[in-house]
Amino acid sequence: MGLKDKKKQQPEQRKYLRLDTVFPVQFRLETPDGKTLLSNWLQGFTNNVGPGGLCLCINNPDPQLLKLLDERKFKLSLEIDIPISNKPIAARASFVWVQDVGGDKRKYLIGLNYEQISANQNSKLMRYAWFRKLFVPVVSSLVVILVLVLGINSYINIKLTSGNKLLVEKLALVLKDSTLARQKIEKVTAERQNFQSKLRILEERIKSIESQKAQIETGNLNRVNQLNDLISDLTKEKAILESQLAVVLISETKVAKELSELHEKKEILEKANFDKMYQWLKIHQNSRTGLVMSFEGDKEIANWSFTYDLALLVQAYTQFGDYNRAQKILGFFAHNAKRENGWFLNAYYVDDGGPAEFIMHSGPNIWLGIAIMQYMQKTQDNSYLALAKSIASVIMQMQDKDFDGGIRGGPAVEWYSTEHNLDAYAFFNMLAKVTQDRQYSNAAEKVINWIVKNTYDRKDLPVKRGKGDSTIATDTYAWSIAAIGPQKLLELGMDPDKILEFVEDNCSVEANFLRANNQVVKIKGFDFAPSRHVARGGVVSSEWTAQMIVSYKIMEDFYAKKGNLANADKYKKKSEMYLSQLGNMIISSSSPSGQGQGCLPYATSDHVDTGHGWMTPKGKHTGSVSGTVYALFAYYGFNPLELKE
Repeated sequence: MGLKDKKKQQPEQRKYLRLDTVFPVQFRLETPDGKTLLSNWLQGFTNNVGPGGLCLCINNPDPQLLKLLDERKFKLSLEIDIPISNKPIAARASFVWVQDVGGDKRKYLIGLNYEQISANQNSKLMRYAWFRKLFVPVVSSLVVILVLVLGINSYINIKLTSGNKLLVEKLALVLKDSTLARQKIEKVTAERQNFQSKLRILEERIKSIESQKAQIETGNLNRVNQLNDLISDLTKEKAILESQLAVVLISETKVAKELSELHEKKEILEKANFDKMYQWLKIHQNSRTGLVMSFEGDKEIANWSFTYDLALLVQAYTQFGDYNRAQKILGFFAHNAKRENGWFLNAYYVDDGGPAEFIMHSGPNIWLGIAIMQYMQKTQDNSYLALAKSIASVIMQMQDKDFDGGIRGGPAVEWYSTEHNLDAYAFFNMLAKVTQDRQYSNAAEKVINWIVKNTYDRKDLPVKRGKGDSTIATDTYAWSIAAIGPQKLLELGMDPDKILEFVEDNCSVEANFLRANNQVVKIKGFDFAPSRHVARGGVVSSEWTAQMIVSYKIMEDFYAKKGNLANADKYKKKSEMYLSQLGNMIISSSSPSGQGQGCLPYATSDHVDTGHGWMTPKGKHTGSVSGTVYALFAYYGFNPLELKE
């Protein structure tokens, strides 16, 4: 009888569950009293394992071993290797059965029962065996679940992206219909006014003729009849005009109702789209550094975060009550951002916070200080006041070196910017208000004196771009209203209305903008500089147009408080008109993480000269943090250059 048949004669000895688990095993044969039959350790592996024993598999055994196996008058000394144990698990086992499986490699299976094995080692062996047994199905299940979750998430993202894009398109459609309705009502109104004017003239002629008739002598019947005929003809003409006027009035009422309904839709869609724009600002914040890419879509600077943009973001997050997000940015500048002699750099990399460029300008540093003051005003958290004071300190050190008390564009430049000095005036006033420290109010006074002397000194040019620089820059006009205020400007001998009229006459443009659906729309807004001064033609800046809207709202409030409702209404209409134009510029985020959320491009044209030494970013639909944030400021009427109670 051979080994192949011997398993059939053995009764089933397994009283436990065996696991299909493979471990390397070294073994050697010993007599019952412990003497070694073969000196060398032989190689095998487990076919399955249980708490009371295991099944040992041997491939191509030596003939001498087969002879010993056939006799079965020995024990097996085992060393079982498992990955979680530094040393092999030692055991001694006896035979239960032997089976010749056959095949090319002549595989033999040997059933063994443990006679000696450490309880701890046996438990470790079984735990690992169970882990191996369950690992594959558990992992497979997790993979299936993960695939399902990713699939569901992708579906949700697709639906969300589609919905967000549709929201942008709906607003564009309503704005287009509103524009057509306004044009229609302007035409109908002009017709009504024309008919009303003609009626007034007819009524005056009829009254005049009736007066002439009353003065005619009784005997002049022919003249009376002539005048009666003329009155009759004019009365018929009047009736026709009144009939035509009635039709026009009905049409005007109908169009006015249509415009009112569109206005309601526009307000709802504007609110929804501007809320989505804020969501776009949130989802792009890096969870580790707290920074946000400034331009989504320009691959060359896709990982750049500009200090000025981050300062705007701190204020946006603060105004929306997302204080943790604001703190992440402020914490970066307080603890991690590289500084040079107290100056922050103009830009940092989003992913690790390292320097993106080693340029330091006054404006971005001052704006960071302004952001801290706005955060403190809203939260009453003074944690970053020391940081704001340190920024003010380096700015004032620079100011002290200037005879007129002006502030240069940065520590390594000689030019002076009106914009930077307006920023500093607002920042120092904020610090003076919060700290009651006279040094800051003195610094603010020096700045305003410098501004009056160097940039408000020409009647034909209300605001120069800087000291000795007569270039027109839109933001210096808008920020003159926002930083100094209309009342203070009047006290300084400046006319805020004339300032705004000048920039409207010189920098207001209408430019073509290509939407994502390849539809070209006309956008009315403000250029970076007079378009006649640059060869590229007119370009609308989303950020600088939004700055002008903020200024219009300041002027509206200024005149409303004075009781001048006509001027207040004039500025209100301007702010609403330009805000609608910005609504027509809203694009859907192009990145997967953006989920189609609305945002604003930096300008209506990409990669063109602003006229001030830099180019607009590349990419037809590159989302801009500064353009988007300032549009939110414009929509909600928030002036970042003023601390409000």
